[in-house]
Amino acid sequence: MAWENGRIINLMKFKIRSMKSDASFRKFYRIKLNKNSKIIVFAEKEKYKNLIAYCAINNFLRNNKILTPRLFEYDYAKGIIIIEDFGDLTFNKVLFAKRNKLTIYKKLVDLLLKIQKIKPKKKLKTISSKLYAINKYSMKYLHQETDLFLDWYLPLIINRKKVLSIKLRIKKILSKLYKTLNFPNTCFVHRDYHVLNLMKVGNNVGVIDSQDALIGNPMYDLVSLIDDVRIKTSQKLKNQIYGYYLKKALKIYKVKSEKFLEDFNVLSVQRSLKIIGIFSRLFKRDKKNKYLKMIPYTWQLLEMRMRSEIFSELKQILNNNISKKIRRKIIFRRRMIY
Repeated sequence: MAWENGRIINLMKFKIRSMKSDASFRKFYRIKLNKNSKIIVFAEKEKYKNLIAYCAINNFLRNNKILTPRLFEYDYAKGIIIIEDFGDLTFNKVLFAKRNKLTIYKKLVDLLLKIQKIKPKKKLKTISSKLYAINKYSMKYLHQETDLFLDWYLPLIINRKKVLSIKLRIKKILSKLYKTLNFPNTCFVHRDYHVLNLMKVGNNVGVIDSQDALIGNPMYDLVSLIDDVRIKTSQKLKNQIYGYYLKKALKIYKVKSEKFLEDFNVLSVQRSLKIIGIFSRLFKRDKKNKYLKMIPYTWQLLEMRMRSEIFSELKQILNNNISKKIRRKIIFRRRMIY
């Protein structure tokens, strides 16, 4: 069944096509009737996050003039929502086709700054009777995310007898790093602001996959955009994007420029550890191997951002236990392959 003009209709009238899934438990289908199309989202698990939170955050952003998919209909009990179709043109594809990539990234940075100017609400209206609370990106969340590296990646490459002691030492080091963050948790953070979640919709940028949003540090989404593990960019381009953001952000936040870089580096390291952990879990628990090929590049980003003296302890323990040779290989079926 589907929704059209305020009533439920039979899906037999529609052309239905399964769409490429992401790293979550959701399934996507495009339904077409004549020239009109919509997206059906099935949430097999984590319905609250993938339906309630997703719709609440999208609605909040739309009310603040950020383009997100409109909600047409939902059935929470069955784990279904029907939303606006933004098409297939992600900014990953746009960048691939363009020589002047900096111009494209400037547009995405401008949108990010617009989002960061929005005053976040603690509680949002939802498709249910309850309000949805956006949590703060606290130490608890930062540790939960880097625990993915400790709990899923380390056991794949390090002897079990050594894992526990290494985990405890790394966690202690990370606690000290997180305490150095300069910015308070006051900014809307999409949490996955990268080119696969940004769509070209006419002349506008559409934002998708916003269900994990928190209130946190403005550097986090900039990290997601610049140090994106899914698209390799040169150090020169990374610096140009960062410089463009910094020039504009300094007028907004009134903070010394070095404070931006300090937080950027800490959160880039945090995010890279988290991503390596997520990809390892997808492989080990969910039998999804395709993300493993991105782990070596994620390690490159991690190493690049750990050049500052503040990371000396973390670098030492990682270097002592995870060789460069292992970092450049892909984990597969409990052995290493190139």
